[in-house]
Amino acid sequence: MSQILPYAILSPAYVEYDYAAPAAAQRVISLIEAAAPWVKAEHIGSTAIPGCAGKGIVDLVALYPRGKLEQTRQAIDSLGFQHQRAGHEFPEERPMRVGAFDYEGRIYRLHVHIVAADSAEAKALYRFRDVLRIDGKLRDAYQARKRAILESGTSDPAGYTHAKGEFINAVIGSSAP
Repeated sequence: MSQILPYAILSPAYVEYDYAAPAAAQRVISLIEAAAPWVKAEHIGSTAIPGCAGKGIVDLVALYPRGKLEQTRQAIDSLGFQHQRAGHEFPEERPMRVGAFDYEGRIYRLHVHIVAADSAEAKALYRFRDVLRIDGKLRDAYQARKRAILESGTSDPAGYTHAKGEFINAVIGSSAP
């Protein structure tokens, strides 16, 4: 039986930071790296930033070496991850898989971004996470932006993602080396 459970599509909601999310993420990272030893998986997104509220989804990145995309997709799919069915749909050339995981009696929804290890996107994902970990004022501004998006009535996942994209792109651009 798969440890990865079916993903529930829910409207975006503002969820306070969950201090158990990093431990849940680490368990899933271990599953991914065991199924695909060539992959380096890491915890990204709001749940990877101490004190940062978000949608309550644990975002992970699975970094694969060039030439291993197909094997990486197959390994992650073999764990029970599913193709996404809602939100900003990613192409199979840069896929995202979804699932859920039971950690200590709580179900965590998961997004696994499958990204080439040497890509600009991989660097940008780390840059965004790491800048928000360091800069509490920027983290608070990000949380305020997400609250404002939801308070504006945005209820579909794709709309929410698009609306916060400007903030993310501004942070990534301003923190570029």
